[in-house]
Amino acid sequence: MPMKKFLLSALAGTILLGAAAPALADGRRRDQDAAYQATQSGQVRPLREIEARVLPRMAGASYLGPEYDSDTARYRLKFMRGGSVIWVDVDGRTGAVLGRSGN
Repeated sequence: MPMKKFLLSALAGTILLGAAAPALADGRRRDQDAAYQATQSGQVRPLREIEARVLPRMAGASYLGPEYDSDTARYRLKFMRGGSVIWVDVDGRTGAVLGRSGN
């Protein structure tokens, strides 16, 4: 009987995650659209320019990708090094590195 409960719990979790996935994708899409619009209007520097400034400083780390916060016009670049996640926050308007968290 415990296996049946486990399977039902796993199924319920899968259903809940499946229902939440479109909302997460919509949020990412809105952020991508906001970044595109801000770049096109000249309010924010292009992501490729931001990456060109930051990536050389992160030798030995794998670049996993960016996030964009349209409320603050900040990029958050995600890296992995030796099993640790590193976040680099960058002002999208100026390209200045604002901070870094992780090792």
